[in-house]
Amino acid sequence: MQRLELVHHWLAGLFPGQALAITPASADASFRRYFRITFDDGLTRIIMDAPPEHEDCRPFVHVAGLLHAAGVHAPEILAHDLQRGLLLLTDLGDTTYLNALDDGNANSLFRDALDALIKWQLASRPGALPSYDEALLRRELNLFPDWYVARHLGSPLSAPQRETLERMHTLLLGNILAQPQVFVHRDYMPRNLMVCADNPGVLDFQDAVHGPISYDVASLFRDAFLSWEEERVLDWTVRYWEKARHAGLPVAADFGAFYRDMEWMGLQRHLKVLGIFARINYRDGKPKYLADTPRFVNYVHQVASRYAPLTPLAHLFDELEKRTPHTGYTF
Repeated sequence: MQRLELVHHWLAGLFPGQALAITPASADASFRRYFRITFDDGLTRIIMDAPPEHEDCRPFVHVAGLLHAAGVHAPEILAHDLQRGLLLLTDLGDTTYLNALDDGNANSLFRDALDALIKWQLASRPGALPSYDEALLRRELNLFPDWYVARHLGSPLSAPQRETLERMHTLLLGNILAQPQVFVHRDYMPRNLMVCADNPGVLDFQDAVHGPISYDVASLFRDAFLSWEEERVLDWTVRYWEKARHAGLPVAADFGAFYRDMEWMGLQRHLKVLGIFARINYRDGKPKYLADTPRFVNYVHQVASRYAPLTPLAHLFDELEKRTPHTGYTF
């Protein structure tokens, strides 16, 4: 049975005899798809279709419960068939932060996003989520040389380049693993935040972990699809840091130290995302994400050039920029 047929069959069992319309809602970089169901009275719901051979719905259900317990607005799970990978969810609308943000509303929207983030972090407790440990962080970092450099740029790192990158990995991980640990959404960015009455609605949280306190801040302000001037990022990060200190979260007492932590954490994420975007293209046949890789190359340059210990990484990227990606994309 095709997945869409399965969705129709499941809905017929949930709502026998009721007329409803099914339209695509969205898709993401994974194998998940989302459909919006509209009933005769105008009520809407969302179906998440996650083929079980590729996706596991159980973490989504678990993290949704943690978010609700923390007072964060996430979709409510109304029905599920975990074996077949189907969830019926409340509808948070179709206006993402990514589509809504502009110079005029950015301060207010990000204020709401930071307030929700602090609620999420205050709910943290060990053992509730997988640990964002060194093994996972290293696996993510290795996506960059394997998929972005070797596959996308078309030539593996040389032995000296690989040794330089490994030294940079060790340096980054020393900082990251020393940071205080909290709940981490892991993709807390404008594409996954919805503008709604109880703002923001939070989506795409199934990969949440227990990890570095600066991670979600880096995700929010060093976005995959939207860039901001450094002055604004500094201002918003200060606002988060002040709110977090007031709430009793274990951020560094000195803002400069926290900002460095956020930037170094973000650097790990930037390297990972470069690898992921290349993998999505070559393995999964979804090329659109590669168009945003120059944004991440720029992020890496900015951070690596700002801190003396990371200068070798900046030099490595200078060398890599001389290569021409064989898909036609350039830095």
